[in-house]
Amino acid sequence: KKFEENYNLNFPLLCDTEHKTAEAFGVWQEKKMFGKSYMGIVRSSFLIDEKGKIIESFYKVKPKETVPKALNALEN
Repeated sequence: KKFEENYNLNFPLLCDTEHKTAEAFGVWQEKKMFGKSYMGIVRSSFLIDEKGKIIESFYKVKPKETVPKALNALEN
């Protein structure tokens, strides 16, 4: 809630503590760091139309690349 208020977001943020949505989107995956394996979120963005259909998927995307990639997908 605090993040939402700090950035004056005009939409709600959702919480997926049981990873159900992450699993459904295929982004809850095994990751490795410093030789150790663990489960975590693969940073991803999805462009979804008004009917709920996924138009474009972006995986392992950097935060600064998200908006340009989405805008590019919308233009094509």
